[in-house]
Amino acid sequence: MNHPTDVPMPPRIAHLPRDKHQRPVPWFVAWVDGVPDFRVIAAGKLDDAIRFRCCWLCGDPLGANAAFVIGPMCAINRVSAEPPSHRDCADYAARACPFLTTPNMRRRDSQLPDGAVEPDGIMLRRNPGVALVWVSRTWRLQPQLGLWTVGDPTETRWYAEGRPATRTEVLASIASGLPLLRAEAEKDQRPAAALAELDAQHARALELVPA
Repeated sequence: MNHPTDVPMPPRIAHLPRDKHQRPVPWFVAWVDGVPDFRVIAAGKLDDAIRFRCCWLCGDPLGANAAFVIGPMCAINRVSAEPPSHRDCADYAARACPFLTTPNMRRRDSQLPDGAVEPDGIMLRRNPGVALVWVSRTWRLQPQLGLWTVGDPTETRWYAEGRPATRTEVLASIASGLPLLRAEAEKDQRPAAALAELDAQHARALELVPA
């Protein structure tokens, strides 16, 4: 596992404020009583990212390409719960974020600040062990769902424990999470059609798995 300060930082990340461990604090993170809470999005940051087309991690304007840090299940349904970032910022996050680089780490839900709410969409409460940097020139917000649909990728980078993931690791993560998506598809009003669509999405995602 990498420590955030061991991974070379893009200049935009290096200019961010630091926490007491000298880890850079992403632009979207809320500060509570002078301390960053990495689990919480600061008020107004989501609206600003959408309105001003800002990088979710550094806050600077995005270019033509954008990157999403997503899990294997999001590679299947091609959605993200977070706005896009610069490719180098996303790459840094996938290599340095303690949650993304520590497979056994669990989300802490205790002692959240007052007013904290669950993110939109169906959240799979697991650490998939693998993170994917999905680079694309196209994406769009689904306002009714609060999710981003990601377009065809121009590049995909798979990581595990802060290093390039192996094909075996990626396939194992997809296999362990797929039953969760199938369970949701079975709840659909037309489960047979939903499951058939999921199978097609699964096959499409497997084409992106590293050789």
